[in-house]
Amino acid sequence: MKGKKLLATIAVSAILFSGCGLKSVQTIIKVNNTKISQAQFDQIFDREANSGAMAQLGIDLKNGKNDFMYNLVKSRVVNELVIKALLDEEMDKRNIKVSNADMEEAIKTIVDKVGSKEQLDKMLKESGVSANDFKKDLKEQVRMKKLAETLGNADVSDSEVRAFYNKYIDKFKYPEQVRASHILIAVNPQEMTEVVKSAPENAKLSESEIQAKVNQEIAAKEAKAKELYTKAKNDPASFAKLAKENSEDPTSAEKGGELGFFAKNEMVPEFANAAFSAKPNTVVGPVKSQYGYHIILVKDRRAAGQEPFEKVKNSIKDFLVNQKQLAQIDRLVESLKKNAKIEYVNKDYDPENIQKKVQESIQKSGETAKKLKEEHDKNAKKQPAKK
Repeated sequence: MKGKKLLATIAVSAILFSGCGLKSVQTIIKVNNTKISQAQFDQIFDREANSGAMAQLGIDLKNGKNDFMYNLVKSRVVNELVIKALLDEEMDKRNIKVSNADMEEAIKTIVDKVGSKEQLDKMLKESGVSANDFKKDLKEQVRMKKLAETLGNADVSDSEVRAFYNKYIDKFKYPEQVRASHILIAVNPQEMTEVVKSAPENAKLSESEIQAKVNQEIAAKEAKAKELYTKAKNDPASFAKLAKENSEDPTSAEKGGELGFFAKNEMVPEFANAAFSAKPNTVVGPVKSQYGYHIILVKDRRAAGQEPFEKVKNSIKDFLVNQKQLAQIDRLVESLKKNAKIEYVNKDYDPENIQKKVQESIQKSGETAKKLKEEHDKNAKKQPAKK
């Protein structure tokens, strides 16, 4: 059971301020004595607009055709900025500070969970997060956690933990799993074609000649995969060394190809079928998938089962404590809002005006849909009747 971390679920804890640029230092919102600038809003909005979720949905928030989503995100960012200002002010009043020792402890906790400092650095790099931004964010999280701890008792009894486990028993079940390592010889025909085309010496080649070169490279990769398979099969003890030296999956290559335990539905079908069909201490391959050729060393198998209560009770307890603290912070925020003086200096950022824009977008969408339907019905009437 992966308990939610308190500050990972509080939206305001993710807001970072790296300072206002000269682009716009004008104040758009005042929260008591705190001024929120246009640049601060832009920083958070741009991060939302460029987030993976928006990209996956193919949504460009700055495109006029997406007024509805633009205003929804705008409303959320404004709310987060106001909440952060209120909570920062409250933490200042309560003299809540974060010491160097607090930071060292927090970093140590994270390092222990991910395995090593090197692994943490790697994760940050892959996520595009600088060490400086990570520390700023972590400091905000530690400070917020300290605030939560001042809001009252959030203890969780053993009976509450047991009740949660019993109620969500299915969440603690896991399917059959296999532990394996692999060596990947990557094959991406489309990418390989582009590389061949971009080479100056290939500028005059025909499409068939380019394809022939790509096929030649694919054949060479397949031959290499077969060669590695033979070496690994004849000497399984050398698998980790072969993976480090040859695998084109950087993440697992550093660990000698180690993938850990995984369920069948966590891997592409070709890979999963081969791994789950093999006995432990068996090398199989080369297995071709959409990623290329895999040489797989199956190390262990684990039957389907259920995590015992004793193994997960601490995670459940942490989760339930966090939920209670979240509820306490929610109540605090509502109280602070009621007693705060919030002035929307730029009326474009007034939640009421943003909500009006949202409703206008909904209405506009409805009218567009209605017109399209009327046009469709009109054209349908013009079509000759089918006999």
